[in-house]
Amino acid sequence: MIQSPALIPEQDKRVKIFLAGSIDMGRSENWQKKVIQQLAGVEGIILNPRRDDWDKSWKPVSTDTNFRRQVEWELDALEKADMILMYFEPASQSPITLLELGLYARSKKIMVVCPEGFWRKGNVDIVCERYGIKQYKTVDEMLGQLKKQLQ
Repeated sequence: MIQSPALIPEQDKRVKIFLAGSIDMGRSENWQKKVIQQLAGVEGIILNPRRDDWDKSWKPVSTDTNFRRQVEWELDALEKADMILMYFEPASQSPITLLELGLYARSKKIMVVCPEGFWRKGNVDIVCERYGIKQYKTVDEMLGQLKKQLQ
């Protein structure tokens, strides 16, 4: 597992899996931890944007060096990823995940979980339908399918 802001190895040919989804500055459920535990035996690299050292004083503006570094790491990781797992937590608005869905909808490398109750579920459903993105009811269901694909 590689966590932001650590370097992503360029030459490593193992499958790279980016964990896109609700974080909300640390307020959302740590679903990434569950994914990391369940994929422990899978050959690959998990790219995790959720940081243990996130500082709430960093301002979400392009001139804040720490914030810029985080966003650029995420953009690099998304580009290098072979698979992007997305989870839209119902209690979250997840604006960055919505942005990432838009950026990578045509990539054919996204797997989505968007439960009932997510405030823009209709938008997510329509984008997934239009671009042939498979949706799963739960993170566990998505991980089961991912493990089959990786075997």
